[in-house]
Order: sequence, then C-alpha cells, then structure tokens
Amino acid sequence: MSRKNAFYAQSGGVTAVINASACGVIETARENRDKIANVYAGRNGIIGALTEDMIDTNREPARTIAALRHTPGGAFGSARYKLKGIEENRAEYERLIDVFRAHNIGYFFYNGGNDSMDTAHKVSLISKRMGYPVNCLGIPKTVDNDLPITDNCPGFGSVAKYIAVSTREAALDVLSMAKTSTKVFVMEVMGRHAGWIAAAAGLAGSEPGDAPHIILFPEIPFERAAFLKRVKQCVEQYGYCVIVVSEGARYADGKFLAEAGTRDAFGHAQLGGVAPVVANMVRDELGYKFHYAIADYLQRSARHIASAVDVDQAYAVGKAAVKFALAGKTAVMPVIKRVSDKPYRWRIEEAPLAKIANKEKMLPRRYISRDGFSITEAARRYLQPLIKGENYPPYLNGLPKYVSIKGVPVAKRLNTDFVV
Repeated sequence: MSRKNAFYAQSGGVTAVINASACGVIETARENRDKIANVYAGRNGIIGALTEDMIDTNREPARTIAALRHTPGGAFGSARYKLKGIEENRAEYERLIDVFRAHNIGYFFYNGGNDSMDTAHKVSLISKRMGYPVNCLGIPKTVDNDLPITDNCPGFGSVAKYIAVSTREAALDVLSMAKTSTKVFVMEVMGRHAGWIAAAAGLAGSEPGDAPHIILFPEIPFERAAFLKRVKQCVEQYGYCVIVVSEGARYADGKFLAEAGTRDAFGHAQLGGVAPVVANMVRDELGYKFHYAIADYLQRSARHIASAVDVDQAYAVGKAAVKFALAGKTAVMPVIKRVSDKPYRWRIEEAPLAKIANKEKMLPRRYISRDGFSITEAARRYLQPLIKGENYPPYLNGLPKYVSIKGVPVAKRLNTDFVV
C-alpha cells in the first residue's frame, strides 16, 4: 500500500491538554511510517488547509513532540472558522480536497468540538463525491464537556480540577475576611449552554456549609428573587457566600444574564461577563460588599494543575484516531467509555460523526439539586474521577518549562491562493 500523508488541525478554543492529543497523533503516526509518510499540521486550524499554509511536523524533533504532552495552548494555532454547508459554499470543500490531493493527504484528523465534528463529517462526504476519498477522523476536545456519546471530553477534566481548586482556595480567602469586610464572592466560569464546568465547582465542598454555596447553571432558569433570598440565607447562616456562575446563565425566556448583543465567528451570542452582573445585583439589593473573578482563559490554559486522567485521555484519543484511520475507518470519532466509577476505569471506543456533529450534551437534571443551586451525589460520582491525579510539567527557575515548535512550512504546490 502506498504511503499517504496526514493532515492534523486544532479548532476552536484550546485546552490545557489539546497538545497531548496532537502528541498522540504525531507519535503514533511516526510509529507507523510504513503507512503514514508525514503529518502536516494546519497553521491556525482548518485555515491552514484552505490557504495551503501547513507545518511539516517531520521537522520537529521527537523531544519537542513529546513535550507537547505537557504544553498548554494550541501549538499549531487554532481558529474559530466554521465551514458552511457543502451546497452553500462548495468552493471551500473543493479547495480542501484540492490541497489534500496536491499533498497526497489521505488522512484528516480534526481536533475540536461540535462544529469541528460537523466539518470532519462533511469533508468525509465530499471527498468521496470528488473521487478522492480521505479517511476523516474527529478527535474530541472541548472544555465544555458537551459532545454527545463520549462519557467526557478531553480538556474538561483539567478545567474541572482548576475550578474546584480555585473555588476551595478563594472560599478560604473570603471566609478569613467575612467578619470585617467581604461577604460575597462570585466566580464566573465558562459554559455557554451546558453547566458542566459550573458543576465541577461543587467538588470544592464536602461538608454542609462548604463553598460553593450557590451554583448558577445554564440549565436552570435564573430567578432573581429566589437567588437573592438564598444569598441572604447563606450570609446569615455561614457568614459569607461563594457563588459560581456559568457564563451561560439565563432567564426563563432564554435571554442570557450577560448577553452583549453581538455574535462570534460561529454565530453564537457573544457574552459580556456575568460575574459583575450578579455581583452588582447582590450589592444593589442586599448591600453586601463583594469581590468577583472571571476565570476566562486561565481555566482552560492551567496546565500546571492538569488532571492526570485528562492528560492520559487526551493522548489516548489522538492515538486511537490514527489507529482507526489505519484500520480503514472514516467519519468516526474516538469516544471515552466509562467502565466503572470505583475504581475508575475507561476504554476507547468509536462513534459515527453523524451522531455527534452539531449536537450538545447538557448537564442532566439528576446532577442538579432539587433547589437548582448545587450538585447531587450522582454528579459528584461522575465528576470526581475526572480530576484525579497530578501530571505536573517540568519546571525551570520556578516556572513551567513549555515548548514551542519550529513551524517549518510545507512547500506550496498549488498555483492559486484562497482568501478566507
């Protein structure tokens, strides 16, 4: 069988462990050089394929590729660029196939979330129509943990660990000042439609009265009166109140508490910061002194406190994607199958992209307490194993030692340019 090249790209918001998946792809491909000649990485995601701007990973030393496993961010560059429907913008898909054909690319590995799985699926379809079949594999990545079928998504476990740790530590800070100063602390976490990250904050507390005292989930409509009543109760009972709010918290009519009125590149509502909205609501109605924090990029880039389970799973799905492709599979995604909670055991299976693309997995109602402000024991059983274990990066002079790739470009072979 003649050797083909592979194309790998990172998509959407990156995670602390997306590079571990890249490491899994590249190292596994190198172990199978008799079948995969090289892995070309798209510079800035799928845009790198459309513009024929690709990175030659063969020019990266083995030690650099290995170090990707403990380096956060997207080593090859990512992008929030969504390909439209095939018939709506066929030119983009034809361009992809033209680039793949020109560079003898027979494998496409797309490392991303819901929209990325849709792209990988569409490319698998049009490649057949155009007479140049490409094995297209999705590789799961999303801190939101909202891809269906897979038990969890690589990237989520490390965010969950960061948020749980940060909530516990911030709560101790607030508690020490509660008698004389701050009564309320609000932390905003990611999660536009699904409350998985917000739920993870619930792991910070283990005893009655422990923080977080209130979690605001996207799945539970926000009720101002009930919320303020709960804040007042917590301050009176515990002396302080720690609130964790998902960026996607919304009213019963579906409007986000912090909707800015603009849209991002994927057409999603741009959110403008819900923490100050909630904090000011508390101040205006109850008069409590407050502080708030917006975790933002910190939560998804915190490789120094990554979950060992998350790192292992991120590498495993990258490795499995290559194995699946070499076995002739296409239009599938490696998924994580939970075998048991205690001890925590898991394995990798496969699922068709058609059943994953553009679908979201919400936080189940059984994971949210009856009053809507905290997590249940079922949620704790699900979440706890995902944050287990430490996998610290190497340190130098007190700081994590991360790597950067050389990024040697692949020579262009097409005479035409493509503007995105």
